[in-house]
Amino acid sequence: MNDREARLRKIRNFVRKMPSLSTTVSKVLEICSRPDTAPNDLNRVISLDPVLTGQVLKLINSAYYSLVNKVTSLTRAIIMLGLNTVKNLALSTAIIRCVDRTRKSKVLPIRKFWAHSIGVGVMAKLLAAEQGVPLGEREEYFVAGLLHDLGKIPFGDEYIEVLALARQEQLALVTAEQRVLEIDHEEVGLMIAEKWKLNEAITDAISHHHTPEQAAPENQQLVATIALADSYVCLFDIGFAGNRFPDEDRLLQALELSGLSWEMVSALTGAVEEEIRKAEIFLQV
Repeated sequence: MNDREARLRKIRNFVRKMPSLSTTVSKVLEICSRPDTAPNDLNRVISLDPVLTGQVLKLINSAYYSLVNKVTSLTRAIIMLGLNTVKNLALSTAIIRCVDRTRKSKVLPIRKFWAHSIGVGVMAKLLAAEQGVPLGEREEYFVAGLLHDLGKIPFGDEYIEVLALARQEQLALVTAEQRVLEIDHEEVGLMIAEKWKLNEAITDAISHHHTPEQAAPENQQLVATIALADSYVCLFDIGFAGNRFPDEDRLLQALELSGLSWEMVSALTGAVEEEIRKAEIFLQV
């Protein structure tokens, strides 16, 4: 067995042992994928899990949504924010909990990892607004950004070598991963997305945010937007993801696929900081 196969086996084992999403969250995803789902159907499923209900209501009443009046009923929250947003809230909190229960390498400090991930989610959502993405669909961009780097979680201490090479030779992180490990975090992310049965758009964002042109045509705009948001957050050093030198050609390609200009992206600097502060509530639920 060569080194790559041995590493893949180790990573597959790690992914297999990662906690599964709760039955409630799996049911939420299943219900929301049906075209005829009503707010009441979703309410019935989430209500069976008091912890999840509390978390969703806490998020909805946080500064992140800046609602005028406090929302105390889940049905009201679903009607106000839409099925998609509540589904994504449930998914985000469940995944953050799962990752936090997983044995982690010391190489990527988890708080900094999530700070980076939240930065990408917030930036992606702001860029979605710039692209004219309907309000109800922007939360998908936030969640795709929040989860895009999940594939880094299973790497062990050998990742120190990857980070050192990326830093010394000023390489894009995926290039360093391929050189040192012959596996990259997009490939590992796909394993996790499949384990948790995440939808196609989010799976594409996790497994193609460095190669948006390889995503399904209908997801390329979303994935390119995540790629842009990721480059921005890495360049401005928000949190830590190990990718201090994003590939410039990839950045140009992401701009083209998303239909945005770097001026539009960098003009959002003030808004990003403010939104990141509000979104930190996701780590406190």
